[in-house]
Order: sequence, then structure tokens, then C-alpha cells
Amino acid sequence: QVQLEESGGGLVQAGGSLRLSCAASVRTFKRYAMGWFRQVPGEERTFVAGMSWSGANKAYADSVRGRFIISRDSAKNTVDLQMNTLSPEDTAVYYCAASRLEYATSRENYHFWGQGTQVTVSS
Repeated sequence: QVQLEESGGGLVQAGGSLRLSCAASVRTFKRYAMGWFRQVPGEERTFVAGMSWSGANKAYADSVRGRFIISRDSAKNTVDLQMNTLSPEDTAVYYCAASRLEYATSRENYHFWGQGTQVTVSS
């Protein structure tokens, strides 16, 4: 089992930045691909960014590419999402997820989820 806990959400003005962090409670963190998803009420949870267990492969949703950066620290068992140039359209609950696969970008390929953290961007 993998337990994930997100932190770093909050309220920010448009154009600002936030950094989300996810702590994983698992000894074999290096064997999991990690990702971030987001969900707006009434809509499906969608992929934001993902990273392979080696860190060699990264993927981003078109809507965030060039603004968001995913990174992981295997020594600390954490995965971060640096979010820059935020807009009101980025307002959502952000979820950290872990996959048993080497690399994954689809929601159905992620097996463990955090509780989520709210990000609100004001205009």
C-alpha cells in the first residue's frame, strides 16, 4: 500500500505561483511512477503532470505545459508540482497519485491517490 499526502494548496492571485508537495509513505518509492491530477466540481478528474519512476520521462497536459513543473526527490519520498503563471482556470482540487507502472499518464493506470488539496486562483 502507498499512502499519499498533499500539501501546499491555497489561494493565490492570477499570475502568481504555488508549489504543491506530496509525501509518499512507502519504502519502494523509486518503483512508482508519480502524477498530479486535478478536478473541478461536476467534472472528471484530469491528468496534469506525470513522471516515470526514474525521472527520465515527464508529461504535461497541454493546458499547463510551460507553466507547471513536476519533480521528485526519491531520498525524501516526495513529488512536487511547481505551478507558475496561474490563472482562474487552474482552480481545482489537486490530487497526487502513484502508479505501479514505470510510467503512466492515464487516470486508470494510477493505483493510489491522496486526499487532494484545494488550489484557488482569483482574478
